[in-house]
Amino acid sequence: MKRQLRTTTALAAVLAAGVAPLTLTAPASAAAAKYADDFNGDGYRDYAVYSGGDSKGGGVEVTFGTANGPGTRTQFVDQASSGVPGADEADDQFGEVRTAADFDKDGYGDLAVAATGEDVDGRKDQGAVTILWGGPNGLSGGTTVPDKAPRDSYNRMGSDLATGDFNGDGKTDLALVNDSKTYVYRGSINRSGVHGSVTTLDKTTSFYSTALIAGKVNGDGKTDLVVIGDVVTDSYIASDAWFVKGGSTLTSGKTLRLESLSGNGGSTDRGGDGVIADFDKDGYGDIAVGTSVYSKAKGRVSVWYGSSSGPSTSTRITQATSGVAGSPETYDEFGWSVSAGDANGDGYKDLAVGVIGEAINGKEYAGGVHVLYGRASGLSGTRSQWFARNSAGVPGALEEGEHFGYAVRLRDTNADGRADLYVRGSVNTLRLPGSPTGVTTTGAASAEEKLIEGTLQ
Repeated sequence: MKRQLRTTTALAAVLAAGVAPLTLTAPASAAAAKYADDFNGDGYRDYAVYSGGDSKGGGVEVTFGTANGPGTRTQFVDQASSGVPGADEADDQFGEVRTAADFDKDGYGDLAVAATGEDVDGRKDQGAVTILWGGPNGLSGGTTVPDKAPRDSYNRMGSDLATGDFNGDGKTDLALVNDSKTYVYRGSINRSGVHGSVTTLDKTTSFYSTALIAGKVNGDGKTDLVVIGDVVTDSYIASDAWFVKGGSTLTSGKTLRLESLSGNGGSTDRGGDGVIADFDKDGYGDIAVGTSVYSKAKGRVSVWYGSSSGPSTSTRITQATSGVAGSPETYDEFGWSVSAGDANGDGYKDLAVGVIGEAINGKEYAGGVHVLYGRASGLSGTRSQWFARNSAGVPGALEEGEHFGYAVRLRDTNADGRADLYVRGSVNTLRLPGSPTGVTTTGAASAEEKLIEGTLQ
């Protein structure tokens, strides 16, 4: 899944932090890792975030998990770390895009990281992708993923990453965006290299890949891939979601138009990002994509429901949808961030939607978050919730330009069977607990940024 890279300079400065390296030991494991992001194999999920640290080109800060969440032991890995390919150079952006998987099935989670700003042989921002290997002391060493795109400047290899078993052979594969195309690297992938074949997914000459969503849509057990991309023609610019069915041969499937704009102007990376989750509990993964640029940046979310034949019917949700608070206004950017989880424990996945441009009480770009609840008929505005800094029980003051909802995460961090809502803005990150009636402000408190920005799957 794509990591949002559109942070404003001011917001990025507020969120940047460095952590000194520290190692720990844990018993080795003979089986594949239970959690993709358990890098030291101790049975607890770890938290990997992008950090500048003391590096010129960035790095990955790992906080090791405990039974109670993030612990105190940390590790910092960059291109100056022993065994990691490349060199620590200015503006490499090493680790800003990342995804976790146990690629070599040794019981330790591994981390695929991109350095989209990597210069190679004089070619600026050609980009590079490295697999960092898990072990009893955490991440150590790395293996370079070969660049299969025509070598040129500004390819930004690894501008998005996704993992899954796309052909169902039991081996973990890696999908990545490189030079606006999608490449799928088949396993096995281990410390000695990438040993499977590589498939290039290039829909048409006018389609430019920007983001990847991996998950199981049609119930056949194989991981499917949804490629988000810009469509550029002489008469319009648009964004599409393109379904690619997993199997021994990746099969091109349906396309859903997310939005379009007449003329050939407008920004790129239009389609935003999304998730695959079962919102109607029918056993098939549903695709939800936030498109914040829709209709002069009013924004909307497109939900494409899964079935045995792949994605089928679709619906659109905006702030004009019945039951959804507010109204669609220019630059609200509804759908900037999305996350799925079961907030009320009823077995249906719910969807959190960030609206970073929402103006509240005259304060521009204050931002907020909607929570949409799943049911047998799918997602709708029925019983949806709205949270902003001025909501009763939400800590902190309403501030102009906070972009509350810049990142959202629904996940169960206290093992009570209900996902908690984590919301990040430029001020801090908040945790709003899940409950039998949904997300609640009772017990709402500041939370560590790593809980929302980590690689947790």
